Amino acid sequence: MIFLIDVQLPPGLGRWRVGQGHMAHHAFDLGLTDAPDTVLWQRALALGAVSITKDEDFIALRGRIPDGPVIIWVRLGNATNRTLIPWFAARFSAIEAALASGETLIEIR
Repeated sequence: MIFLIDVQLPPGLGRWRVGQGHMAHHAFDLGLTDAPDTVLWQRALALGAVSITKDEDFIALRGRIPDGPVIIWVRLGNATNRTLIPWFAARFSAIEAALASGETLIEIR
């Protein structure tokens, strides 16, 4: 599985996914730090990637463009890698189940 991590989330989240055996790209690593959301959206589609974001604008895009990438919407306040990675890891089996069932918008709290 391929993941595209949005700029509001730390690159460490991508490294963690790679460590779990998945491909992951952070917007920073792709030179997309200042890119508009639509560019990240299109890149995720081109890569066949699942977008991981905290950005509510992606949810609005999903409403206008239903054929977009799968979105994992992270609903957590500011967090360091030290707290974010375990928080995300504790929820990842539920995320995988949602992905396997064909969910296209997965909100995690």
